[in-house]
Amino acid sequence: MQRFCFRLGAISAALGLLAGCASLPRAQGVDEVHALVEQRHGAALIWNTATADDADNALNTLLAQPLTADRAIAIALLHNPRLQVEFARLGIAQADVFEASRIGNPTFSVAALDPHRSGEKTRIDAGFSASFAELLLLPSRQRLALGEYARSKELIGSAVLNLLCDVRAAWFNVVGAQQVASLRETVANVAATSAELAAKFHAAGNIAILELKLQQAASSQARLAAARARSDVIRARSALNQLLGLSGEQIHWQADVRLSTPLASEDSVPALLAIARAQRLDLLATQQEVTLLEDGLGITQRFRWLGNVEVGLSGERDNDGTHLYGPSLSLQLPIFSQGQAAIARSEAQLAQGCARLRSLQIAIDASVRLGVDNVAVASTIAQDYRAALIPEREAIVVHTLDKMNFNLVGAFELLLTRQQEVDAYQGYIEAVRDYWLARIELMRAIGARLPSDDAANAAPIDVPELFDATPENATPAQHNMHHDHNPAMPVQHDSPAAPSTPAAAEKIPAGATP
Repeated sequence: MQRFCFRLGAISAALGLLAGCASLPRAQGVDEVHALVEQRHGAALIWNTATADDADNALNTLLAQPLTADRAIAIALLHNPRLQVEFARLGIAQADVFEASRIGNPTFSVAALDPHRSGEKTRIDAGFSASFAELLLLPSRQRLALGEYARSKELIGSAVLNLLCDVRAAWFNVVGAQQVASLRETVANVAATSAELAAKFHAAGNIAILELKLQQAASSQARLAAARARSDVIRARSALNQLLGLSGEQIHWQADVRLSTPLASEDSVPALLAIARAQRLDLLATQQEVTLLEDGLGITQRFRWLGNVEVGLSGERDNDGTHLYGPSLSLQLPIFSQGQAAIARSEAQLAQGCARLRSLQIAIDASVRLGVDNVAVASTIAQDYRAALIPEREAIVVHTLDKMNFNLVGAFELLLTRQQEVDAYQGYIEAVRDYWLARIELMRAIGARLPSDDAANAAPIDVPELFDATPENATPAQHNMHHDHNPAMPVQHDSPAAPSTPAAAEKIPAGATP
């Protein structure tokens, strides 16, 4: 019996070596995902591969500086929990590869049969068996598992790129909201000053109650608009903090930056479509899925007659002490099923995979074309604001103020033109923000950095410059009136005048250029 057990152990060890395959190094898979992302991002990234203390030091260094889009991405890569979830999927895929590289554990059986007769010994039967079918299918299983592992890395890389786009978009939302809030806060301060001065003039009998109420209503409206703008900043910062994985004291960063002006030229649809078809990681993963399903169908068809086949060694010790040894074979006969269901299932899965691939290709083409159109429309809107609407609104304010000084229009008309001028400034800021958000969505659509990003200028829009702009057809006298007199009443040279524009009361902080 000892010799029999020794032989069984030797056979088990041999089968284990035959099925053995070293597991994939986790660091290698992570580095490969990093390479996929950096190749499409267009620049080296700071990944969280250091110790916890080193990562915290790097995070604190980034938070101590004005937050730009690139620094926000660096913080997200160091601190975002979503990345940890995605890279954990890589460990699951590696486990699948390890499992597919081995056959099932062999089976050892033993039975003690008592003859229930006096003088006769107990009969011992023992057996050892392993799946021969799994051994035949081992190379195919390894190939499919490695293909699925490569597909998992592409899907993880796609998820990381989407996160980077989310972070960049959230950063632009914060910067746009801050600029609008600064604009509205300045307008609210000026309106409050004008309302206070109007109250003094009304108390002195210089203006009627209607003019006073118009000034007070304008101040209240400006104050409410500033409060809404501050609320938008809070929401935008909260969304970005979640993407960065920040909490506690870490959320008190400063984004002292401004939006940049739109680019002079954009990318063409054919060029972007070619990039998307070659670079979209989720598309490559779906193509890999179809390839694996085709391979799986071929394996199913080739081994359709192969059922459960087990080979092994059996041994027996008879009552008379005789030891019997010999090979064993267990074969599943394909009588009632010849693999028809498995083939049909594989064919259906392949059809599903092909349909998903085609659907994704159509969706990518549509999203690229839509993204190009959105960028073009957003650029046109921003240019129209800057070149047409803002100068026109400024000219209207100057001429309305000129007419008011000659009592040709009233305070209500001037207040209306002032509000429309401020709305134009805000509309321009939001249009520029929407332009950059549209470019981010286009980058998401092609799954890589836009070629035109290499020629991106860093010229920021300057809100104080918008306030200080003087229409070409305005005279120096008109410009002085535009900045130095209370917009709610005629010029009174013997009384103190309230500032009429935000530029005369307070300058919006310019901030750093991204």
